[in-house]
Amino acid sequence: MRVTKTIRMEQIRVLEETYRGAKPELQFRNPFELLIAVMLSAQCTDKRVNVVTKRLFQVADTPAEILALGLPRLEEEIRDCGLYHSKAKHILSACQMLCEEYHGEVPNDFEALQKLPGVGRKTANVVTSVAFGRPAIAVDTHVFRVSNRLKLATGTTPLEVEKGLMAIIPKEKWAEAHHWLIWHGRRLCKARKPLCTECPLQAVCPSAEPLVSGTCGNTKKKNRK
Repeated sequence: MRVTKTIRMEQIRVLEETYRGAKPELQFRNPFELLIAVMLSAQCTDKRVNVVTKRLFQVADTPAEILALGLPRLEEEIRDCGLYHSKAKHILSACQMLCEEYHGEVPNDFEALQKLPGVGRKTANVVTSVAFGRPAIAVDTHVFRVSNRLKLATGTTPLEVEKGLMAIIPKEKWAEAHHWLIWHGRRLCKARKPLCTECPLQAVCPSAEPLVSGTCGNTKKKNRK
């Protein structure tokens, strides 16, 4: 299938129709809690992060309070989140910078966010979009996978995919589209066994030919044997 601009616009339409109103699964009450939750989400499910942050924020929910915990206590609070040694160090360093340079508040500037220890482009985009309502597309593993499979935006790096999505999706829909792609990746376009026959995008997805569930992108190769 040759993916034209018309097909890409149809993909966007179907995604919007299917996942309209989709929201983040991470639970948070303010920009700081969102920042910490996203930092903890690396190689960890949102469900697990919500368990960890619920426990952590009952003990400390401001940069100063988390700094007061110290490294050993913070590691203990987040140890079931995976990679907790490095995450704890980054969180403490970020909290220290927030206290020293931003009066304990999360900056609403994208570049400033990226200067925080442990905060990369994806995390900065999530906070920018979700917490501050600015147009942004955060490319996580789901967004990267779905975008490449659909050829909605292709690339070998998250930044390449992000730029491709920004070029094809109307700016006013960037923040929403991020959630459409995430939910599609979680529910249907899964990494190992995509549910192609259940997918509302199967007619406009180049990776779903032939339309056999669980064989996206691999069926043609198997049929040649």
